[in-house]
Amino acid sequence: MDTSNSPLQDQAKRENSPAGLRRPIKGLFYVLIVSSLILLVSIIQGPKLVKDGDADDHVLVKLYSSLKAMLPEPIEQRLEDVKVSDEKAKAYPWSNEMLSWQRTSYHFQPQKNWMNGPLFYMGWYHFFYQYGPNSALWGNITWGHAVSKDLINWFHLPIAMVPDSWFDRDGVWTGSATILPDGQVIMLYTGGAADGTQLQNLAYPVNLSDPLLLEWVKYSGNPVMVPPPGIKEFRDPSTAWLGPDGKWRITIGSLVNDTGISLVYKTTDFKTFELLDGLLHEIPGTGMWECIDFYPVSLTTTHGLDISVNGPDIKHVLKVSMAVGMEDYYAIGTYDPINDKWTPDDPKADVGIGPRVDDGKFYASKTFYDLNKKRRINWAWVPESDSESSDLLKGWASLQTIPRTVVFDTKTRTNLLQWPVEEVESLRLGSYDFDNLKLEPGSVLPLNIGSAAQLDIVATFEIDYEALETTGDASADYKCSTSGGAVSRGILGPFGILVLADESLSELTPIYFYIIKESNGRAKKTHICADQSRSSTASDVAKPIYGSEVPVLHDEKLSMRILVDHSIVESFAQGGRRVITSRIYPTKAINGAAKLYVFNNATGVSVTASVKAWQMTPAKMNPFPPNVNDL
Repeated sequence: MDTSNSPLQDQAKRENSPAGLRRPIKGLFYVLIVSSLILLVSIIQGPKLVKDGDADDHVLVKLYSSLKAMLPEPIEQRLEDVKVSDEKAKAYPWSNEMLSWQRTSYHFQPQKNWMNGPLFYMGWYHFFYQYGPNSALWGNITWGHAVSKDLINWFHLPIAMVPDSWFDRDGVWTGSATILPDGQVIMLYTGGAADGTQLQNLAYPVNLSDPLLLEWVKYSGNPVMVPPPGIKEFRDPSTAWLGPDGKWRITIGSLVNDTGISLVYKTTDFKTFELLDGLLHEIPGTGMWECIDFYPVSLTTTHGLDISVNGPDIKHVLKVSMAVGMEDYYAIGTYDPINDKWTPDDPKADVGIGPRVDDGKFYASKTFYDLNKKRRINWAWVPESDSESSDLLKGWASLQTIPRTVVFDTKTRTNLLQWPVEEVESLRLGSYDFDNLKLEPGSVLPLNIGSAAQLDIVATFEIDYEALETTGDASADYKCSTSGGAVSRGILGPFGILVLADESLSELTPIYFYIIKESNGRAKKTHICADQSRSSTASDVAKPIYGSEVPVLHDEKLSMRILVDHSIVESFAQGGRRVITSRIYPTKAINGAAKLYVFNNATGVSVTASVKAWQMTPAKMNPFPPNVNDL
């Protein structure tokens, strides 16, 4: 592919800076960090938080004071307190402004330190997330707690559970919750024992009438499940579903040799469990399966389904977080509730072989059914791509994706569609509209919208179809990750949007389409890619190129939606058939210097682009207020 005369010239040629380096993942971190997500579905509308005139001001003020103490220290103080030992981190002199800028404005984050993992309950959306209270590095995992009315604006509550028992002394890890027909809330979670054994434990709220679920108690008979003979890796119980025999099922991830497996257990009381002889599913060569998610999708509607629904016009999705590579995969198939077996519709697109849930920096995702709006919502943990030393300096690490709705794609009938929840649109400010922009080959056009650090962008692209019909491209084996990024020019691509770019284009992150058409004219493949290779001049951050092929039907325009929020960029192609999450750490394209561009770096086709961009106001991330009238 041609890289000469590219308007997106390779940064290395301009500055001769070293490529970004991915930091090594330490052994313990690699094995255990994936125990991450907890999601709970409520089918109950809870009582009001406090009746008029009933507020206990003393209790609320005490709660507020305890939360205020969790607020982060100024970065200047942390810079003085932290001794950086990572030599690669020392290679780039991060400034206070750069590190402060990286904190997001409308994605969920802890107020400080390390986190991953959410939950939901009872009139309030809840995050019970894995939280490292002592450091921005992984360790001493407890359950942090936050609540929201809209999935966007959050209040932080006191820590919900701590590793204080022999069966979870090494950490309170991943869990899933189930609401029983009588309203009981059942929480199963993995605990790490001091000797390294992974155990499944039961917890439940002390007061079901408390919509904040402030207090939790661990079952005195824990653990309720221990590893089967010959099994060591044994973690991440799923949400339970009800079978035709009236018994509840859960699945837990494990492996035998290098075969990833999904164990199935039955129970009637969540205190005693029966391990079934068969497996829900297994795939040789995929390694440890973590954070398994199993849920139904409708083939005929866009509504979500409760986890126990089955029958005609329903398929089941099996999602697995692969410990090897830390990637989430899914497949669509059929669930046999009598034999507790799941079979993929297409063995060539099975779990670990077919599509990823997200092609970027995205792991340990988990869905839940939101009864209020009849939708299934997916969340995931997004780790950092910088150095541990940088995380210590800024005082926090990792965040959550924007919650996404998940539905079956009734047009392709082979994949899911993921889309940001509608509530995120409440953060939109005034829009900037750019219609019918003609982009000749090799062009880059600035979109003058002011600072481009917090954006919601919707863009469509139309190409010269006459050129498409008469041209071919020999690069039929194109892959985003290995084909050189946006500087590598083909006849029909790349073209798209440049986010977090500075005025000189020395830092930029292209989100783009690349079309491959075989010379016989009978086949066309479209790729959606996110190129981080020139996203930062810093040497201690990873700069991969993510992406994959995206299905495009004959009557569809090429379309993308991009959420930009400082150091995270989430890109949705073709209505969410493919999604890419990126972590970006610019040194120049920050604050008012962050710009937005549209580009066409193809050599043989013109493109017409229409772009609409909204500035985004920050979401609220505060301690729970001392006065409930502030809600």
